[in-house]
Parts: sequence; C-alpha cells; structure tokens
Amino acid sequence: MSVVTRAKWLTPRQRGGSSGSDGREFTTFQSIDDEGSGLNGKVVVITGANSGIGKETAVALAAMGATTVLACRNPHKAAEAADEVRERAVTDDVAVVSLDLADLESVRTAANTICHRWGRVDVLVNNAGGIWTERETTVQGFEQTFGVNHLGHFYLTTLLLDTLIGSAPARIVNLSSVAHRMAVRGLPWNDLQHQRHYSGLVVYGQSKLANVLFTRGLAARLDPAQVTANAVHPGPVRSGFGMDGDTKGLIGLGNRLFRPFETTAVAGADTVIFLCIDDSVEGQTGGYWSNRNESHVSHAGHDDAAAARLWAESEQLLAGVGFPSPH
Repeated sequence: MSVVTRAKWLTPRQRGGSSGSDGREFTTFQSIDDEGSGLNGKVVVITGANSGIGKETAVALAAMGATTVLACRNPHKAAEAADEVRERAVTDDVAVVSLDLADLESVRTAANTICHRWGRVDVLVNNAGGIWTERETTVQGFEQTFGVNHLGHFYLTTLLLDTLIGSAPARIVNLSSVAHRMAVRGLPWNDLQHQRHYSGLVVYGQSKLANVLFTRGLAARLDPAQVTANAVHPGPVRSGFGMDGDTKGLIGLGNRLFRPFETTAVAGADTVIFLCIDDSVEGQTGGYWSNRNESHVSHAGHDDAAAARLWAESEQLLAGVGFPSPH
C-alpha cells in the first residue's frame, strides 16, 4: 500500500498515557509532513468501531488522513463514537454506516451503501465480535457466536471483495484471538450451529479459529499484489467486549475479574494499525499476528483443507437462507 512509514506513527507507550477531563484515554500522533498523510484519499471500513480496539483504530487511521467508516450496530453509540473520532483525529472525514452482523440483510445493505457512497475500500478491518454465555440465534437462525464472529464478516467481506480488488493494493485485517487454540479438534463440522451441545467459551474459541481459517481462505484466493488478508491476536484488552450483559455466570464473572489485568484498547489496537498501514508488511498475507510479529497459530489453524471447507460451508449456509455469496 505504501501509505506511511514507521516513522510517522507512534508505539502504544508513546501514544497512550494522556486522557481527557472525562477520563477517556487519548491517542496522540506525530504531525504529518507538508505533503500530507499517505492515507489521504483512502477509504477504511472498521466494524464494531464504536468502542475499544475498533474506535482506537478509527482514531489512528482518521488522523492519518483516511476517510474512516464506522460500521456499527447501535446508531446512538456509533454517532457518539464518530464525534469522538472527529475530535481526537481533528478531521470531519468520518462516517457511520449501520451494520448488524446478526442480520444478513443489514450486512448486504451496509455493503451496498459502502460501495455506492465511496466506490472504493482500501482497508477493511473486521473487528466486531462477541461472546454469549447462552445459545442465541441470529435473525436468519444461525447460532449467534458463529453467525456474528464469522458468518456476518464472511458475507460482508465477500460482498466487498470486488471493491477491494478495484482499490488495489488493499488490505483486510481480521480480529481473531489466542482463544482459537481452545478449538484443539478444529471446527465441529457435524454441528456448526451447536444445536447438540453449547458451551460459550468453547464456541467462542471455535469462532476465533474460523477467523484464522477465513483469513487463510482469503489469502489462498486473492493475489497479494491486489489484496492481502491477515489475522490479529490483539491481546487481553480492557474494552466493552462481553460487558453488555451477554456473558453470565462463570464467564461473566471471569471477564470482570480479569479486567484490571488487561491492557488498554490503545495498546490492543497497535498491531491492527500496524497491519493496516505499515510498508514492511506490504504483500504479506495469510498470517496470524501479535505484537507486530507473526505469531504461533494452532495446528488446526494451519489446516488449508479446513479453510477450504469452511469457505464452502459458509457459502452453502448463506445461500440456504437467500443470501448467496458473490465469491
């Protein structure tokens, strides 16, 4: 992409540490040179950008000159986040698109809006996700964790692929997690919807493995000179994740007990931003990253046959409810 060099953005330690009067953590940036940022004219789409890693990523990329699109489910929270991003990044070039990953019609509408309004996507950050203690279902009847964390992003990405290719060189960054290693037996192909047995943590880990496999699937299909795809483990981040009442019992308790030991959203966004902009990863694809370095992925995460099968299964699931994937 050749958009910005390492010298033009700061490390988490350099960027963090300051806060506004309301206690929000602010990110600071080095001033851009007289020629302007390399992200001017670029369009960045970030799902779940109303809080946490997504919002910090939005602030960073907006400050570097990108047209920054916050694709979010809650319109009120998204509007508030957009105002904050504009204030902190000192730019008005921030927009909100309604996106509910638990509703494929919403996903299709969001993709159409993005393509028609901007006509290009240079960076897609699939950041949104969730964990549910009890089994719930999406609007189209899919198990919620798999539906939101994987299937919704799969559909959004495939709908935007032609636009990404047309914006080449472009980048896709998928938020995964070290939790993908919990899926030691891979994905439960005979029960992807977890109708027979449901365990919130197990299902979450499997959805994060799906993120890794989806990334490998994208890398296998796309010319890295046109579009790259990489997955990220952001580390344990203190954000709004799992704090909206979706986690109960031991999972909810554990989530709250570990919060004091988690890192900031600014630090968690660091590798995401790195993969979005840094020249050193130009053309690198299919990787799993943490702390700006390629990291160890589980044995199941290396399975290219499983990646191909997940792609085929995802297409069949989408087509079965009237939302065929264009790729």
